[in-house]
Amino acid sequence: MNIFFDARALTNKRKSGIDEYVRLLTESLLNIDKKNHYIFFTNGFSKTKKTQFLKERENVSRVSWRIPNKIFDTISLLFSEPKVEKIVKRKIDIVFSPHFNLLNVSKKKTKRIIVFHDLSPIHFPELYPVRKQFWHWQQNIKEQVERTEKCVAVSDFTAQDLRKTFLLSDHKVQRIYSGINPFYKRLPVSDILNFRRSKNLQNPFLLFVGVLEPRKNITGIIKMFNILKKNPEYNNLKLIIAGKKGWLCDTIFREAGISVSKRDIIFWGEASFEELRFLYNSCEIFVYPSFFEGFGFPPLEAQSCGAPVVVSNRSSFPEIIGNSGMLADPWRIEEQVSAIETLMQNKKMKLEYIQRGYENIKRFSWEKTAEQFLKLFNDLAE
Repeated sequence: MNIFFDARALTNKRKSGIDEYVRLLTESLLNIDKKNHYIFFTNGFSKTKKTQFLKERENVSRVSWRIPNKIFDTISLLFSEPKVEKIVKRKIDIVFSPHFNLLNVSKKKTKRIIVFHDLSPIHFPELYPVRKQFWHWQQNIKEQVERTEKCVAVSDFTAQDLRKTFLLSDHKVQRIYSGINPFYKRLPVSDILNFRRSKNLQNPFLLFVGVLEPRKNITGIIKMFNILKKNPEYNNLKLIIAGKKGWLCDTIFREAGISVSKRDIIFWGEASFEELRFLYNSCEIFVYPSFFEGFGFPPLEAQSCGAPVVVSNRSSFPEIIGNSGMLADPWRIEEQVSAIETLMQNKKMKLEYIQRGYENIKRFSWEKTAEQFLKLFNDLAE
């Protein structure tokens, strides 16, 4: 079976959750599937090192184009070209898109699968800048959904959202959970202490990890932190916000600038994988009151490193985190404050949630994810 794998997400120069999803899924698929042939398609004018792991194997080949993706998308939308079959010039059985990038398929017998991580571009377009809204429109998501054979959702929440938004049958939508990068794990105490000394992190701190954008509710985190700091008991508490600058992030920096506790708010910037692992291991509590998530990697990564988590009670979190973390309404700052205070003041409960986190992450692995995708590929091909 020939599987066309759209790996264009890997040509994005900036690190994102989507390209991490593509990389880890690809590695897991190739580890368990030596029979089917994978054709990885990448495109982009800029060179990137993120595709270097796609080395030639017996059942792997690559097609790399150097057309700017904006031009590629425009041609695809206006002229319905190029077709997948013309890109690879061979028979294709399955077209696999790990993201809803626009792609044209000519033959009806060629089955396509699209992974949907969430539908925030459709429900909350105002949370994106105009150029990003234009890109979402350009992808022609509704028509892609209608033409695809199977829509894969990363959670039951997203699966139900797909069915409701596009009026899809149960048969057309399948939930396949994402995995967790095994790199994130609990580290020896001595290593954690060395890291904290090297980064001058002697004080306890709350941690947020993610792109600095409106959907993540970072201004809400800062307001919550302001309330906490009114209690003298938390005089030494810091807040670390780790992540690259995203769209519409000016309000976040303005909120931090007017905070009475601005000296205790640290904008870390985009952290390396190594730094993230140490930050997860070092924090008192990981906070993630995002308004909308289809799955949500950071809280699970934090749990893998032994951090208790306080997350939103909306979208996929009741399903993905459930009772392994404390859930709070992202619109009610006092609920978030109460959850954090409970964990800070009750060591026994904090340890209980850490243990629940370790149990929760056992539900998610990339090996399980790859096995379910491989079964789906084989079922559709038959």
